[in-house]
Amino acid sequence: KGNWISGIKFLDEARLGPQDKLPVFMKDNPAKNRYFMLPLLLGLAGLIFQYQRNKKDFWVVMLLFFMTGLAIVVYLNQYPFQPRERDYAYSGSFYSFAIWIGLGVLGLSETLRKKIPGMLAPALVTLGCLVLVPGILARENWDDHDRSGLYTTRDFAWNYLNSCAPNAILFTNGDNDTFPLWYLQEVEGVRTDVKVVNLSYLGADWYIQQVSRKSYESEGVPFAMTLDQYRTGKRDFVYLIERIENHVNLGEAMDFLRSDDPRTKSLGSNRERVDHIPTRKFMIPIDSARIIQTGTVRPELADKIVTEMRWQLASSSIRKNEMMVLDMLDNNNWERPVYYAVTVARDLYLNLHEYFQLQGLAYRLVPIRSAPVQGQLGSIDTDILFDNMVNNFRWGGVNDSTVYLNENIRRMLINFRNNFGRLAIACIEEGDSIRAKVVLDRAMEVITPEAAPLDFFIIPIIEAYYKIGEAKLANEYLVSLSGILDEELRFFLTLGGKHTDESEYEIQIRMHAMQELARLSSENGQQELFEKQQELFQELVLLYQSNT
Repeated sequence: KGNWISGIKFLDEARLGPQDKLPVFMKDNPAKNRYFMLPLLLGLAGLIFQYQRNKKDFWVVMLLFFMTGLAIVVYLNQYPFQPRERDYAYSGSFYSFAIWIGLGVLGLSETLRKKIPGMLAPALVTLGCLVLVPGILARENWDDHDRSGLYTTRDFAWNYLNSCAPNAILFTNGDNDTFPLWYLQEVEGVRTDVKVVNLSYLGADWYIQQVSRKSYESEGVPFAMTLDQYRTGKRDFVYLIERIENHVNLGEAMDFLRSDDPRTKSLGSNRERVDHIPTRKFMIPIDSARIIQTGTVRPELADKIVTEMRWQLASSSIRKNEMMVLDMLDNNNWERPVYYAVTVARDLYLNLHEYFQLQGLAYRLVPIRSAPVQGQLGSIDTDILFDNMVNNFRWGGVNDSTVYLNENIRRMLINFRNNFGRLAIACIEEGDSIRAKVVLDRAMEVITPEAAPLDFFIIPIIEAYYKIGEAKLANEYLVSLSGILDEELRFFLTLGGKHTDESEYEIQIRMHAMQELARLSSENGQQELFEKQQELFQELVLLYQSNT
């Protein structure tokens, strides 16, 4: 997983372990491409041929290859788990190696001409290399690079924007959850009332200015700070120094930070001016009448509104982008809806996540406290989430079996599936089994097992089916998931040695899922199924113990 294979069995097994019993998600993945190292070998042949023929030209190409490839690797020193592949950073080295591939054809042609005179040798070599190198690349790569019928980027961006109430402010994080939204607003005119604010850029004064201005139908973000207070070099970094034990009104804290009074920058004997806030604990008093008036919370949920929002920042400092979010929250006064995209990293939530409400692909900030449960954030307004997930959202062709869905899209679908499960459970808790059934059926209709293979995140859906009395359907999905987990666990557990050790996380996740399936079958009166699951789980435990 996440590795490459050559297609040459003994080489692949030496690196990756046995390849005979790959689970379905690996074996049948269209991205399982094998080139048999032919492009590499042809390039190496060209490298040797050029070195023998013209050392000066060889060192020119080699220098280009090194400086635009290995040297950049060392210079950039990129950390692991980049948000996307960075191969474009090394494109110069690819061009260099392509030169050697071309020279490899010439070298083979020259070698063959010693035995076959005339033009037949060049023709045979050229034709053979075309079939064996570009031909294999085309055959192997086409199915997982063909984007025909795939509109998930556009449609998921549509879902982000339409998760928001009118005139909302939507915080996003990186390129992938921002640029598609900007495209829809700029090109297709979709939800131009929503102000999309990229938190990665919000530390730059030019961007703060930009989002402060009106764009399309959206008014600027209501910051209280002026340009002179946030320009580059001012308040780039703000310390949180706990000099006050109790929670401090956010408005008073921000007034303290905005002030240029020297007394607000003084820290005891330290003569330097230090931008700081004398607390990490904040509160916002809540006027429930205004919350209802602005539509932040529906009247039916008025009894859940807190009198104060209280939270504490985890770190001892904040950066400018976080400072501007606090500034906006202080100045907004619930006038405009505020959302975080579900893809925003948790460390950018400012520990406000207990006041999130899941409304689709975005969390709305509301004065309703909901502690995380098993890592799941936010309360749920079933009416809003049902309307979005069941009626409004678009799916970009994911239920078309002819469309290839890469790992990124499948991860996003798992997020959707999890939200469907949470919505169904919430409907059941409200006593609405009919809507819960609609939610569950819609989930399995748009996110089929073929589009996103069953995994741990299908368990809430199985549980919900049991709770509404659809035991037959629940059993079918449970047995299907059990079979998938069993196959994958046996593969990981029989890799042996370091390969099993490297797969420990994958093993633990699947073992936990198997335990959950046994629990579900037991709690829902499926005794025969429970006994089978328990027996299978014990067998896997013994296999795990014998291989670790």
